[in-house]
Amino acid sequence: MISDDILGTHEISTAQAMERLGARIGQDLVAGDVLVLTGPLGAGKTTLVRGIAEGLGVRGPVQSPTFVIARTHPSLVGGAPLVHADAYRLGDAGELEDLDLDLDGSVTIIEWGLGLVEQIADAWWDIAIERPVGEADDPENLDLDAPRTVVVTKHTQGGL
Repeated sequence: MISDDILGTHEISTAQAMERLGARIGQDLVAGDVLVLTGPLGAGKTTLVRGIAEGLGVRGPVQSPTFVIARTHPSLVGGAPLVHADAYRLGDAGELEDLDLDLDGSVTIIEWGLGLVEQIADAWWDIAIERPVGEADDPENLDLDAPRTVVVTKHTQGGL
């Protein structure tokens, strides 16, 4: 469960700071936790997941699951595995459900999952990452360090 001090808005200035935030989040997560990451290409979603994986103590390397849809990273410390999924190419919640993700037995992170996760989970954390637009949208510049705003909120089917 994400601790209350992580909820809210964080200003992140570098990729290393994004990974540190992820590590702080990962230290508190347990099996059954579901996170949804939103943000444009190059926002730092996978960078955040690398930090979460470090905090959880799972086997890496963590890479974007865009082309494989979902990857499982087993725990190296006896904790929950990390399931890292990318819903970008999925058409609807049924396709997400067809992946047969182990929501109860793992920490599950779904990139691009808003609008879909509501159909498969009763509660989740939304982590929205915003980055500057403009020159940063040039594909050659997507990995450049630039300030990001990360907003962490908790959602449940019945409200907060």
